Amino acid sequence: MTDPTGLSLLEASAALRAGEFSSLDLTRACLDRIAALDPSLHAFLAVAPSQAEAQAGAADRRLAETRRSGGVLPPLLGIPIAVKDVLAVQALPATAGSRILEGFRPPYTATAVQRLIDDGVVILGKTNTDEFAMGSSTENSAYGVTHNPWALHRVPGGSSGGSAAAVAARMCFAALGSDTGGSIRQPAAFCGVTGLKPTYGRVSRYGLIAYGSSLDSVGALARSSADLTPVFETMAGHDPSDATSLPRPLPPIELNGEVKGVRIGVPAEYFIDGMQPEVERAVRQAVEVFRSLGAQVSEISLPHTDLALPVYYIIAPAEASANLARYDGIRFGPRLPETVGAKQASPLPAGSSTLMDQYLATRGELFGPEVKRRIMLGTYALSAGYYDAYYGQAQRVRTLIKQDFDRAFAQVDVVACPVTPTTAFPIGGHGDDPLSMYLEDVFTLPANLAGVPGLAFPVGFDSESLPIGMQLNGPALSEPLLLRLGDAYQRETDWHLRSPKYGQ
Repeated sequence: MTDPTGLSLLEASAALRAGEFSSLDLTRACLDRIAALDPSLHAFLAVAPSQAEAQAGAADRRLAETRRSGGVLPPLLGIPIAVKDVLAVQALPATAGSRILEGFRPPYTATAVQRLIDDGVVILGKTNTDEFAMGSSTENSAYGVTHNPWALHRVPGGSSGGSAAAVAARMCFAALGSDTGGSIRQPAAFCGVTGLKPTYGRVSRYGLIAYGSSLDSVGALARSSADLTPVFETMAGHDPSDATSLPRPLPPIELNGEVKGVRIGVPAEYFIDGMQPEVERAVRQAVEVFRSLGAQVSEISLPHTDLALPVYYIIAPAEASANLARYDGIRFGPRLPETVGAKQASPLPAGSSTLMDQYLATRGELFGPEVKRRIMLGTYALSAGYYDAYYGQAQRVRTLIKQDFDRAFAQVDVVACPVTPTTAFPIGGHGDDPLSMYLEDVFTLPANLAGVPGLAFPVGFDSESLPIGMQLNGPALSEPLLLRLGDAYQRETDWHLRSPKYGQ
């Protein structure tokens, strides 16, 4: 039997319907590939072979029954995918990459995941992430760094680095991620895959372990825009369990290759000093591909772009400090002085007996350094006497950033720009310099602050054969346009078809 993991999601779905493979065949092929490659990549934190095979068997029975009855088959029936370990899946671990949630298994499944399960997808397991999605490299995971399949000594990006690496290494046909400041788009760029950050509220956040509640979006990564489309269509839609869920229905998405007349704006502020020249060149060449297909290209300005980084690193840590207060060692995960994994945790201070001592010991030991840093930053920004000067002012500047996008979308249909200033950097490349790490997200943060969608996809490679990504941002609810444009570009190019030599 030919190895089906080389197929795209749509090819695998067609082969399954044609009887060339069963869902069990696809699932076992993915599980075999995970077993062979993941010891070196560490894309997964948990693999669930028994559950996956049971779901695959159920999908095969559903497929057979639907054929007999002449019913309509869900587009993702029997397709194996992975889920970032910040989304709840009943009975599977949900650690958010943190020791403070070690051993926690949620009693319910996130809405976005449940909608996929209801359509017959197979859940292979949970992928690695920066702790509580706080990071740009997956180096902040308490369970070890994920390696980039294109170069094992380089990061896959973050915080959805495990999902991006799993898709790039052909260990699954798609993977779910979350994007608070670029955490889907940046790893998609570093790993040479396609990633969609939806409009804020377009996909339910119910069951997502929160980082920044006004910024978090649930999205997905796959090999192409065409592969992403049925995943997004299945997840999107109103959810009464999420108060921020938008009530607007999703219109049909037509991947017809039509680009003519689409107005593309290229912001001057996204091409900065210090950018890797190969990245700028590849992105500008991709824009020319759209021009050749009939798009109208013009230069635009998003003048408050340089303020996005400081604004984000006030708002996101402030929201994180509130969201992470619930992790106290009482309701979730281990508490000290119990054993944490294979490591004996430090005992409570001598003579301590108060509940506060319990909180301080548990949180001090089990939160990682980056999470502690952001909690402290956020708590300071929200504290009495500083709230207006920091958090309040940041929210006002956030409004200016959103207005930049509103004005831009009065002139153009989408904004085209780089995802990152460079290609994937070496593991440990930013050392103990958090500011240099934060700068990795300088091009992705504005879309989260404005609440608009973004699609990242590969547009070339640098001289070291590392992928280069580009993103398209559109106005709220413009995912059908973004996916159509991404698909049109990928019909003309083959960057998304290339795969890393690792594992071949």
